Amino acid sequence: MSNWNAVMAEAIDLAQHPGAPRGENPRVGCVIVDADGDVVGRGWHGGAGTDHAEVVALGDAGSRARGGTAVVSLEPCRHTGRTPPCTGALIDAGVVRVVFAQSDPTSTAGGGADVLREAGVDVVSGVLEHQAQEVNREWTIAVQRGYPYVTAKCAVSLDGRVAGAEGRRVQLTGSVANIYAHALRARVGAIVVGSGTVLADDPQLTVRHVPLLPAGAPVRVVVGNREIPADRKILDATAPTKIMRGHEPRDTLDSLFDDGVRDVLLESGPTVLGAFLREGLVDELVWLVAGTWLGSGPRALPGLDRLDAKVEIMETQALGEDVLVRATLPRKAA
Repeated sequence: MSNWNAVMAEAIDLAQHPGAPRGENPRVGCVIVDADGDVVGRGWHGGAGTDHAEVVALGDAGSRARGGTAVVSLEPCRHTGRTPPCTGALIDAGVVRVVFAQSDPTSTAGGGADVLREAGVDVVSGVLEHQAQEVNREWTIAVQRGYPYVTAKCAVSLDGRVAGAEGRRVQLTGSVANIYAHALRARVGAIVVGSGTVLADDPQLTVRHVPLLPAGAPVRVVVGNREIPADRKILDATAPTKIMRGHEPRDTLDSLFDDGVRDVLLESGPTVLGAFLREGLVDELVWLVAGTWLGSGPRALPGLDRLDAKVEIMETQALGEDVLVRATLPRKAA
């Protein structure tokens, strides 16, 4: 088979299986094609500590993998972590060719292609590379620079306010936008909020209205120096919570990265959000604009007159009676 695009497309689809969580490990899919050109094995990676996609697919293929080809959305790993290296599994299974899309950007797992070539395996790289990179866009950015990908989500009125007069809490967005916001939570490893928001609004910050991924609930992270009363919802048993003293955004992100978190949802108030933006640590903005004019009340970003960076609009769409605006900011170097 000279054109591997169709098989690679299937491998990329497998990488996006609903049971393949985002997290410390990338999402990977693998398809095994036997010597006759028939698909005999399929697999996807279910998260840290579980078998990698190649091992699952090899198990599905059994002895028919010998003399065949492994088509993988990410370069097979060469290191021993919680599981043995995939390069060894492929070599032991008698695979004669490996076709992959995206090279592994990490120093520990990358370089699997060289290991395979040294063992006499034919290696083809870069097939549907762009499509595969999109599947792991946030993870790739995070591991390349050493701290998590940060998405800042904010619900605002048409006049840019996040609450009513004197900070009175109001329900800005409707049910469709609310479900979208919970789906965002389900995709990340951590939700970050400031202590001021916890004291003022008492949010629970759990995933509701959408299914939890196999990795479980994202950790709730409270940053700031104010004490959090024991009866606050964010300290309940529905999800893990981490209290982080201090106000340095980069320290927060470095600590979460060390904990295995690769993507963060920032749901903080204006103070913490402004601090992350000033440090250039926000990768993506998700603005949920409600069809409401409040006329008074705190704004989303008081005191931040402008961003020293061009915002690139990625997506706009109606979410019921509200409007979603997604935008990216230039990434800061590690």
